[in-house]
Amino acid sequence: MAIPPIHMTAAGKAALEAELHQLEKVRRPEIVARIASTRSEGDLSENAGYHQAREDQSHLEGRVNEIRALLRNAVVVEEGAPDGVVRIGARVTVRDSYGETTYSIVGPTEVDPRSGRISHQSPIGSALLGARAGDQVTVATPGGEVLMKVVEVA
Repeated sequence: MAIPPIHMTAAGKAALEAELHQLEKVRRPEIVARIASTRSEGDLSENAGYHQAREDQSHLEGRVNEIRALLRNAVVVEEGAPDGVVRIGARVTVRDSYGETTYSIVGPTEVDPRSGRISHQSPIGSALLGARAGDQVTVATPGGEVLMKVVEVA
């Protein structure tokens, strides 16, 4: 089964690479040292520190494998929209009944709603894809449809 490409910005890819480096070069050796230290404390069946260290190791290895898979399938997109069309990497200002909001359209690995970074797969992100300044889009939300006007695409 082919794994679909994972779209992300160069900054998003760099952040994943930095996290992978931190996990492999810093956290992994720390956990291995904790396992060795707690193993020397005696009976492993009753050693909570040992079991916690092994659980931490399992979580770390799972995250390492997840990041490697993401990076293996990463497709870096250029940031911005020089042609004025909303796509992954674009910064979009919209106006709705609540006022103006600016979003950065990013891949699913870079989402941070607090800083305005929304996925192209989200209801708002997918509704905005392909739009230009002046266009109106309808966003399907759990509370009903919301009409947004695209003010600026950068």
